[in-house]
Amino acid sequence: MKRGMSALSEIEEAVPALRRYAWSLLRHDQDADDLVQDALVRALDFLPRRTHDTTVQPWLFAILHNLFVSRWRTARRRMQVLTAVDADGIEMPVPPGQEWSLAVRDMMRGFDLLPLEQREVLLLVVVEGLDYRDVATILGIPIGTVMSRLSRCRDSLRAHMDGQPATKLRRVK
Repeated sequence: MKRGMSALSEIEEAVPALRRYAWSLLRHDQDADDLVQDALVRALDFLPRRTHDTTVQPWLFAILHNLFVSRWRTARRRMQVLTAVDADGIEMPVPPGQEWSLAVRDMMRGFDLLPLEQREVLLLVVVEGLDYRDVATILGIPIGTVMSRLSRCRDSLRAHMDGQPATKLRRVK
């Protein structure tokens, strides 16, 4: 826990970050809010049994991530497809001479093309500022996998922004 903060204060402070992460996964306000609410309810249920005295935020992200994965698997089993925002359907106002706005739109299109595993790592490291160890714990993967996914993600975004085709990795059996 952070010095001088109760676990409840840390949970309250983490809500905006949890909402950003949930929205980036689901791209729908109501679904993101529902996911965050369910994660907070689960966290509050387990809070009295939590024994380690570390920061609460990575623990909350792990709960949210696990709920998302569980729901995704359930939807996949039911043959339902989670809807994603079509990058071409996003209307972003672009005043004349605003090259930066075009670059942001292109970056968001590139972001939408990334596999979910890479988006998760990028969001947690770059947007939320978590260290690699915490991201590895949240996602339940080795720290080396976090670093390689982040590297591939950055390479893909860089290639997309430069107008180059994305390199495909081949599976080795």
